[in-house]
This record gives sequence, structure tokens and C-alpha cells, in this order.
Amino acid sequence: MNLIQTAIEDLYILEPKVFGDERGYFFEAYNKKVFDTLVGPVDFVQDNQSKSRYGVIRGLHFQKGEHAQAKLVRVVSGVVLDVAVDLRPGSRTFGKHVSVVLSGENKRMFFIPRGFAHGFSVLSEEVVFQYKCDNLYCPEAEGAIAWDDPDLGIDWQVPPEAAILSEKDRNHPSFKQFAATLTARK
Repeated sequence: MNLIQTAIEDLYILEPKVFGDERGYFFEAYNKKVFDTLVGPVDFVQDNQSKSRYGVIRGLHFQKGEHAQAKLVRVVSGVVLDVAVDLRPGSRTFGKHVSVVLSGENKRMFFIPRGFAHGFSVLSEEVVFQYKCDNLYCPEAEGAIAWDDPDLGIDWQVPPEAAILSEKDRNHPSFKQFAATLTARK
């Protein structure tokens, strides 16, 4: 497994060793011992999978407080642009994001620690997306930021008129509104 540090501390891309021949391929998608050596100990407790079609944008979501989640995400088939936004107060990269193309072909994985908002856009006809979480989902702890916030400046690589969003994802607060809630708590 190859570990790639992104422009934001603690946010990593992982590339598995893929063994291929005329029959197809094999790779180890997750090995706790290897992962803990490369990234650090994370106790994943929930696996999720979604299927989406071209133009779907899911995000930018996070879980608040004690329900915060670290995620290890990957694509089984298709292509996404995966995005993580740093929401850690006091971080020198607060409000910055990293975008990574994940595909069934490149088999890359993206580790997103607690304290980040996460989302993805579907760039292929359809995608099967999987992710491991280190905390159970809690509906009462849901948080989100507007996917199209101009202050974040995320290029989702999907034209806005082609974007397919849930009703909920159309109505999230801006990054500035989110940041204001942090300063109001102090």
C-alpha cells in the first residue's frame, strides 16, 4: 500500500498494490495492521455503499461532536470526484479542500479524518461507492455545508445545470454561516 500525503495534514490518498493477470485482478482493499501502520489506529465500525448516476452530487456532509466520523472511501465501479473540506477550528487549512478522482480503475482510497465535511460528484454514467466509518451514523448529529458555496470554490467537474441533488442538499448553510456558529459557541 502506498500512502500519499495531500495538501492538508492528516488527509491521505492510499494506493493498494494490485496484482493482475489474464484472469483479472486482486488487491487488499483494507488490512487493519497495514492501515494502522500507515495512517494510525482507526477502529472502523460501519461500512456503507451507495449507487448513483452521472451528475449526482452528495455533500458536503459531516457528523457533529461525539458523533464525528473518520471515513475511508473508495469506488468499486465508475468514477467520482471526492472532496474533503477542513472544518477543524484552529487548523491552518480551515476552510480549504482537497479533491481526488477515485475510480474503479485507479482503485485509490481517500482517508478523511474526523473534522472534515465530505462529498462527491459522479463523473461516470454510474458509480458504486463504498466507505468505512469509525463511528455509527446519528441523524441528530448531521451537519452540512452548501455544495456550491463560492467561498469554497469547489470545481465539482459537473456543470451546475447537470447537477442532481437531494432536496436536503439544495438547502445547506454557507461555509461563512457554518464558521459563524463556531465563533458563537466560544
